[in-house]
Amino acid sequence: MSRFVLKCLVVMVAGTVSAMAAPVEEELTALVKRHAEAQSTFDQATLKAITAENYVEISPVGEVDPREKMLSFYAPEQKRPGPQMKIDEPLVRVFGDSAVIYTRLTFTMGTDSAARTFAMRAGYVAQHKDGKWLLVSAQYTGIRPPKN
Repeated sequence: MSRFVLKCLVVMVAGTVSAMAAPVEEELTALVKRHAEAQSTFDQATLKAITAENYVEISPVGEVDPREKMLSFYAPEQKRPGPQMKIDEPLVRVFGDSAVIYTRLTFTMGTDSAARTFAMRAGYVAQHKDGKWLLVSAQYTGIRPPKN
């Protein structure tokens, strides 16, 4: 086989692998967005559907919350108005049937004249099982506001 043909095959395989990875990354980014939106709207049913039984969350204040504690926080009777939320800067790393997803969550509370904005980095671990991705953990870390 000539070197040219071999190089073409390598390029084609690399392109195919890259194209296959993109949908998985998009699926995982959508899963994280769904999770954040379900938290924001206190959608306990969605949170239960997209988290694994052994899910554990590290809150922004460092508390370790198992799935049942997390779900109880988002019970319908706990619902209160939440801030507007923006999710951006996703970074996805897939390792077979496991993945790590990082993103920035930006929250805006209040009205235009008195709005307060703060942000967190969120790290998620997902596992692919029985044909679907589920979150198995999340950790939230505050981002310091810029110094003036």
